[in-house]
Amino acid sequence: MNNFINEKLLPPILKFVNTKAITALRNGMLYTMPFTIVGSVFLLLANFPIPTISEWVAGSGLAVYFNEAFGASFAIMSIFAVMGIANSYVKEEGFEGLPAGMIALVVFLLTQHSSATNAETKAIVTNVIDKTWTGGQGMISAILVGLFVGWTYSWFLKRDIRIKLPEQVPTNVANSFTALIPAAVITVVSLIIYAIFDKVFNTTVVEAIYTVIQAPMQGVTDTFGGAMMLGFLVPFLWFFGVHGSTLVGGIMGPILQANSLQNTTILNSGKELTVANGGHIVTQQFLDQFMTITGAGMTIGMVMFMVTFARSAQFKQLGRLALLPAFFNINEPILFATPVVMNPLMALPFILAPMISGMITYFSLYTGLVPLFTAVQVPWTTPPIISGFLVGGWRAAVLQAVVLIIGFFIYLPFVRKVDALNYLQEQGESMDQIEKDLADETKGHVVLQTEDEEVGI
Repeated sequence: MNNFINEKLLPPILKFVNTKAITALRNGMLYTMPFTIVGSVFLLLANFPIPTISEWVAGSGLAVYFNEAFGASFAIMSIFAVMGIANSYVKEEGFEGLPAGMIALVVFLLTQHSSATNAETKAIVTNVIDKTWTGGQGMISAILVGLFVGWTYSWFLKRDIRIKLPEQVPTNVANSFTALIPAAVITVVSLIIYAIFDKVFNTTVVEAIYTVIQAPMQGVTDTFGGAMMLGFLVPFLWFFGVHGSTLVGGIMGPILQANSLQNTTILNSGKELTVANGGHIVTQQFLDQFMTITGAGMTIGMVMFMVTFARSAQFKQLGRLALLPAFFNINEPILFATPVVMNPLMALPFILAPMISGMITYFSLYTGLVPLFTAVQVPWTTPPIISGFLVGGWRAAVLQAVVLIIGFFIYLPFVRKVDALNYLQEQGESMDQIEKDLADETKGHVVLQTEDEEVGI
């Protein structure tokens, strides 16, 4: 089994995870995080989950200013993403990445029209950047443009196709001339593509990408099957030691954030945020606050058992050490010290807990028991219950409590078995006797990887 995992399963997964494109996507999207969090704060202030406060904010006129700050941060995250991805890609190739990020912004603006039609007067307004495409709806375009510019810019530099200046020229001046040829070629090609889409297809690149690629992806992600896929993939990858949270979040995060932003657009249009009005169920908050809360696999159930019911000294000590990090959604100590990673006995609850939580959360949102989430997001380290209240009010906080309690009972029989094994080892019983006792009790045979050797249970 271990040979199959190490020789057949892990190599292709790790090869995919470490490709330049995935690395650039993961690192590039991190540039959006500060603006996402800052924008979420202002959106939260404008739409506070306590009606009395939100009505006062709206009546005082402060909501207008809060929404303005949201529009200048979270609502233009595609701009941050396209620059960050191109910059990260070129850095992975060993070159200065900032010029590529700036070129990527130029190309991204060329994927859309620079004019808009006034809805009331029907007059055409020119020299504008349409924020419809700078937020969630333009995210897939931003990713594709960032990767395209990053790869193309690196191609030029690796082949030394650039203007070289004498060594005496200051570095910042030399770098600007280094980017001149790649910038000119990439911009001209992008302009030709813009013209073709405008004249031949009567649309823009960003609209075409949204219609053909992004909208179907959002639709698939927003299904019950999509939710279950997210709940399965994160712990499944973690089980093999691959950082599933980072990998899945890096790839699916843009789509989930686009779902959140569209929910906010529906709310701001004056409509009720419901599934019937086009609201999305599976959003970034769905993943962060209900399927990876307290860490991948929702492992706080294990921690609470260790703190309150564990018999083995190993688990008692580990529980005390892991309790505080778990409240801030950090569970690496549990994953590697229990261990959960590469431990077949813990695989089932580790994967099952987030999937059951996703199932309950999906139907709670679908039926309206809990309101759909807007673009309000909180830092991933925000403790449970508090994070639920901030993203969805008291009903979301209650739902968090419910799924965490259910998670505890999912883990209970499995972690109790591992604790019993540890306790017997600490009491000095021989491995043969432990194997015999536990085999008699379970009438089965499962291999558990311990620190010293494999033990049949």
